[in-house]
Amino acid sequence: MKKILIAEDRPSSRELIRTVLEGCGYSVSEAADGREAVEVARRECPDLMIVDLQMPALDGLGVLAELRREERFACVPIVALTASAMQGDREKALEAGFTEYITKPVNLRFLREEITRLLNP
Repeated sequence: MKKILIAEDRPSSRELIRTVLEGCGYSVSEAADGREAVEVARRECPDLMIVDLQMPALDGLGVLAELRREERFACVPIVALTASAMQGDREKALEAGFTEYITKPVNLRFLREEITRLLNP
């Protein structure tokens, strides 16, 4: 069973994404801030991560930077999640090293399709 980590500070958003992903058969872990996301990722070595760009303790770019420094996370898909999407933000996130970029409110069908695509290349 593939493991996915959701790093999102809003409990309602975490719950929605968790419900969708568990319904697809994935094992899901959660983190409420960036620091916790790094800790959970190091402990559980997920197959994919969904990381909110704006979180307390450490933002999504900080999480990405910390994890990408470690060899074991070099090829793990890390998806940026954001509510404040401006023109050019997607490109900036991808240039920073995120694998994909998803905006809120999350299109659940698109989320399922992207996760499937990323975990089954």
